[in-house]
Amino acid sequence: MEDQAEVRNSDFSKSMCSSNLKQDEVAIVMVPFPGQGHLNQLLQLACLITSSYDLPVYYVGSATHNLQAQVRANALNPSDIAKIHFYDIPTPDFTSPAPDPNALSKFPSHLEPSWDACMLLREPIASFLSDISSKSRRVVVVHDSLMSYNVQDVSSLHNAESYIFNCISVFTLYCIICLSVGMSVPLEEELLKKLPSLDGIMTDKIRDRGASQSPYIDIRSGDIYNTSKVIEGKFLDLLTQVASDQNKKNWAIGPVLPTKLDRISNRENICLDWLNKQPPRSVLYVSFGTTTSFSDREIKELAMGLEQSKQRFIWVLRDADRGDIFTEEARKVELPEGFEERVNGVGLVVREWAPQPEILAHSSTGGFMSHCGWNSCIESITMGVPIAAWPMHSDQPMTGFLVTDVLKIGLIVREWEKREELVNASTIENVVRKLMASEEGNVIRKRAEELGEAVRQSTEKGGASRMEMDSFIAHITR
Repeated sequence: MEDQAEVRNSDFSKSMCSSNLKQDEVAIVMVPFPGQGHLNQLLQLACLITSSYDLPVYYVGSATHNLQAQVRANALNPSDIAKIHFYDIPTPDFTSPAPDPNALSKFPSHLEPSWDACMLLREPIASFLSDISSKSRRVVVVHDSLMSYNVQDVSSLHNAESYIFNCISVFTLYCIICLSVGMSVPLEEELLKKLPSLDGIMTDKIRDRGASQSPYIDIRSGDIYNTSKVIEGKFLDLLTQVASDQNKKNWAIGPVLPTKLDRISNRENICLDWLNKQPPRSVLYVSFGTTTSFSDREIKELAMGLEQSKQRFIWVLRDADRGDIFTEEARKVELPEGFEERVNGVGLVVREWAPQPEILAHSSTGGFMSHCGWNSCIESITMGVPIAAWPMHSDQPMTGFLVTDVLKIGLIVREWEKREELVNASTIENVVRKLMASEEGNVIRKRAEELGEAVRQSTEKGGASRMEMDSFIAHITR
């Protein structure tokens, strides 16, 4: 991890900076759920607000997770992060077991102790909000839906209001609501037949945890979505129709990640240096996020598939995160003997944290093999890179379907119904070749590039997403 000790020892965590708030200011408090994909999106939003709207932003979580968000801040400007007030909430100790790479389900159950601990933060969060409330004209809490229970005391403060920041795609959210209440999803017959089921996407315990937040969700004043009308306009409209409370305001402000990455792409990094030497659109980027662990057998098949495809690739080979990423060393995954020597010059294997947004924005990158977490998908869509979709759990199967069958900017590696079967090398080889070196792949890539261009434009002045963001800020500072 990048200079962990240095970061940990620096005075990064600004405690109770509320004393410097001017009486008439609006204070924004971010309350993320402690998973990398969730921490990252609210940090991106915090930076967007501090850089473009000059409002005070507090980022509230355990010391461990606040530090994790900062050391992994991909593509964000350090001067924007420096303006954020990180407030460390005292959190009960939790165990941090290693993931089980051989588990039949890819759901990261090993993270449950850290999630359990974060469900005990209601009182310290209430105390923090009360303090900020006494020093501000208005307190605006932006929180993960999974933190609804913890922020419920917003309703007892006369000058506070809360908004749920949705970390998954609107299409996925809409499909889950429809399927949960037995409604049909309005898609063409052919697509409906292929729509993934909700079977096996999570454990019963996690489903129950989600349900336990429901009584506190209605406290919110509105919803924020990390998506653009350009990507999911139709589903935003449909979602509004099935919403339990039609009077809540909503804003599609995404992508909240920086879309201009030229400033940082100059920095030294092994991945970016290697990409600089490759032909345009020739490299497949392979990464499965922070919650996926592959077994040795699965790694062997993936290695053979990439090698046999004869396509250039960067493969980020890492185990799933533990609940506390700063604890013990992660398992060192073994590759087939001689693999790295044989692919030398064609493929690069990276075992540390990679600058994913910059890799996707690089002109040499032509495809992304992904688990289809929404962070990864929105980054890939924004940068115009087509996706080889290999969903693992949670929202990923639906998001993979959005990418491959609705937006038509990707190919599926493995159907969700076959999730417990081993994906063999020849399947991987065929998908990689089709995406990177076929006419069909070129058509998909062109479609992805056009969508990316439209999405980036939507964040510029006068674009749909920028107007939504301005509207949200105008509303909370009214």
